[in-house]
Amino acid sequence: MAATAVAQYLRRVAGVGCESHLPPHLDCAMIGGTVARVESALLGGSQYTRINWHYNCHLFMHASNAGEAFQVSRRLKFSLVIAAVIVAAGISIKSFQPQIGVALFERGVQSRVGRDATAGLADGLHVGLCGTGSPLPNRERAGACNVVIAGKHVFTVDAGEGGARNISLMGLPTGRIEALFLTHFHSDHIDGMGPMMLLRWTGSGNTAPLPVYGPTGVEAVIAGFNAAYAIDNGYRTAHHGAAIAPPAAAGATAKPFPFPEISAVVYQADGVRITTFPVNHDPVKPAVGYRFDYKGRSVVFSGDTAASPSLDAAAKGTDLMVHEALQTDLVKLITAGLDAKGIKKTAQITRDIVGYHSTPEVAADAARKAGVQELVLSHIVPPIPGRFFYPAFLGDAAKHFSGPIVVGEDGMLFSLPAGGKTITQTSLF
Repeated sequence: MAATAVAQYLRRVAGVGCESHLPPHLDCAMIGGTVARVESALLGGSQYTRINWHYNCHLFMHASNAGEAFQVSRRLKFSLVIAAVIVAAGISIKSFQPQIGVALFERGVQSRVGRDATAGLADGLHVGLCGTGSPLPNRERAGACNVVIAGKHVFTVDAGEGGARNISLMGLPTGRIEALFLTHFHSDHIDGMGPMMLLRWTGSGNTAPLPVYGPTGVEAVIAGFNAAYAIDNGYRTAHHGAAIAPPAAAGATAKPFPFPEISAVVYQADGVRITTFPVNHDPVKPAVGYRFDYKGRSVVFSGDTAASPSLDAAAKGTDLMVHEALQTDLVKLITAGLDAKGIKKTAQITRDIVGYHSTPEVAADAARKAGVQELVLSHIVPPIPGRFFYPAFLGDAAKHFSGPIVVGEDGMLFSLPAGGKTITQTSLF
């Protein structure tokens, strides 16, 4: 694009012809040939080099005297010099591209490797979105995953595919994850657990497996993952040694709790209290949400759910609500498209999912009933191509909740300083 712009500028400035009042030291054929050669170098022999360079001389035809003509010729010379410099720079970059690439990569390594985005965070609650997608493929969104930083403590809620990768890309230290809390056992909430276990384990200094909290049934899930990764764990220790990959710290340990009828505290230490509560994701049972409280600040995660009075009650007075959302109007368009293509079974799946998720309007109702300060939508269904489509996705949500509503994106971080009322939003990508 830059080369094309330069070439077009040259053609405009050099718009002269042989019949014009050229200064005696300039020749039309010379100008045309020079400009053509510059354009050819800039544009790689594109269509511009085939243009007839005998222009209409509009610049010089309006030159009332030799002085004006001379000024125009100076402009032309200056433009040719600038073009020559650009061409030379381009040739130099091409010639030294490997060396330049190595130098730039080294700078990236120095700024990114070992980055700890938690280092400058104020004391309080911080919520990172490491996965805002769903089982439907989306290049911009990983599977369900959230990070909660409470003071010096780091927790995760759900571990969808790509979530652990995003945690690293966000500059959050995976080795400091103290525990993972699962909302339920659908594949898109657990299929990133293998990488999360691996990244937390290797080179982190942890001496015990990752604790994974969840309702009864989590034991079978963890046993399955541990069995699936046992051979790979052995490879890691054999390759890197027990000091880097200690066998005793590999994998995960299940921390089951009974499915709560109303709500129950499942973790409490150093001022951090984590409460679980049931949600309506029938026929999926058990399915729960979580509330985190720390130094006067709070966040609630809905998990996957349709409208749930238990969520409304557990979320009372929280600062931030992270709630799943499915826009039925957009999903129906996908259903119609699948039906039209004769893909009947997948079309039926898109009909089925509507019943056990929440629309943005239902999520907004929950936020209003609970009196939360801000609503963040996650587990976005269907995949949204870009921000232009957010109003279509949100529908009438703003009519149901007067506070801020954010369509969550991977990499977002929400900071709630201890003892305060503010919520600030940044991106760690």
